[in-house]
Amino acid sequence: MPAPSDNGPIAASETASLLEKLQRNIEKVLLGKTDVVRLALTALLAEGHVLIEDVPGVGKTLLAKAIARSLGCTFHRIQFTPDLLPSDLIGTSVYHQPTGEFRFHPGPLFAQVVLADEINRATPRTQSALLEAMSERQVSLDATTRPLGPPFVVLATQNPFEFEGTYPLPESQLDRFLMRITIGYPPRPAEKQILIEHRAGEPVDTLQTVVSPEEVYALQLKVRRVRVDEKLQDYLLNIVDATRASPLVYIGASTRAGLGLYRAAQAHALLEGRDYVIPDDIKGLAGPVLGHRLLMKSPRAGETRDSAQAFLADELQRVMVPV
Repeated sequence: MPAPSDNGPIAASETASLLEKLQRNIEKVLLGKTDVVRLALTALLAEGHVLIEDVPGVGKTLLAKAIARSLGCTFHRIQFTPDLLPSDLIGTSVYHQPTGEFRFHPGPLFAQVVLADEINRATPRTQSALLEAMSERQVSLDATTRPLGPPFVVLATQNPFEFEGTYPLPESQLDRFLMRITIGYPPRPAEKQILIEHRAGEPVDTLQTVVSPEEVYALQLKVRRVRVDEKLQDYLLNIVDATRASPLVYIGASTRAGLGLYRAAQAHALLEGRDYVIPDDIKGLAGPVLGHRLLMKSPRAGETRDSAQAFLADELQRVMVPV
């Protein structure tokens, strides 16, 4: 899949217009979830992958489809099951008798937006096949490396309350996800509007492309040029260090986590129309970016999956915010 060309920087006014159109287009079908949409777009701009962890039927697949349609990107949905093999993701080489050669048939990972549905239902061997693709944006087969994207983003879903027939994601794979987000049930007025709009079919099927993959790639390059003051760099590292020094944490945030928070803060600043990061960018993203990477020692009763978020909320109150 050839990389889009970089046609130079996008003007500030054009950047704001593109991002506003993109957000509004997705919110046409994911009603009442502005914060979720903005988190997903932040991850997209930061070139990161997203783990959507929630109960069935709240719009996890809908969010992925809406993003893909809005960007005009190629989209593949992969239903993860216990019998799914790595070759079912990556593809395989098939012997072509007329030429006497092996020809590579790409798997569903060769798309710009990939939905890994119920990722924790696949075996660890199949889950690990995603590692190189997510981290390096490439796959290797038969001594040949094949690039993915750009853009290339994996949106993975899992049900946190279902354990039978599932294989929990190892820390090494969780660390590849820039963010873990939840969608939750929509507000009542939004849910009533959903009932009305679905009478004639699926609204997501009518979404139009508003931003091209080339424009997304240019926006991702622009994110890298967003300024981060040295004091904010130290603030970010102080938050990361707090997760490593606490006696409540068995495994703290990795260097990759710190880099992810840095890039996500840059992306959020661009989404807010700024070319510089402020403390609120870092503070607001610490939970989605760092929470799933922390392994707590002894969470309090009833807080097994939320203990990391509660810990981060406490630490963010303690870490001094630069003036």
